[in-house]
Amino acid sequence: MQEINIRPMRERDIPEIGNIERLCFPSPWTSQLFALELKREGFAYYWIIELKGKVVGYAGYWKIQDEAHIVTFAIHPLYRGRGLGKILLDYILKDIQNRGIKKVTLEVRESNKVAQRLYEKFGFKKIAIRPRYYQDKNEDAFIYWKIL
Repeated sequence: MQEINIRPMRERDIPEIGNIERLCFPSPWTSQLFALELKREGFAYYWIIELKGKVVGYAGYWKIQDEAHIVTFAIHPLYRGRGLGKILLDYILKDIQNRGIKKVTLEVRESNKVAQRLYEKFGFKKIAIRPRYYQDKNEDAFIYWKIL
């Protein structure tokens, strides 16, 4: 059995988060941006998933009135395929629901088929396209939506 722990992200996690961010995204968030996000109490919520005490992924969402917007979600490439993304997504969706939020939205790259399949397994529906949303590769974003 895997030893998995999910907990709130802390400032001391940022170096490890930054490493995962750079491995997962062509235009990674900076350490300064993560530090700023962690100070946005009551608006921004960030979680990390650990495997045997090692940070292997993270997710974050913003609470905007009556909905949540998942702004980041990543699992370290070496730890993918173990169900950690499912565990983390299930956890944050329960956290969102426990805060009384019923609507969840997110954007995902058109090329990120693995993430799209994960979100669709959890009942997210593709509702729109943001043309050229990801400017680093001039790539469209699919907008996904879910009612909890």
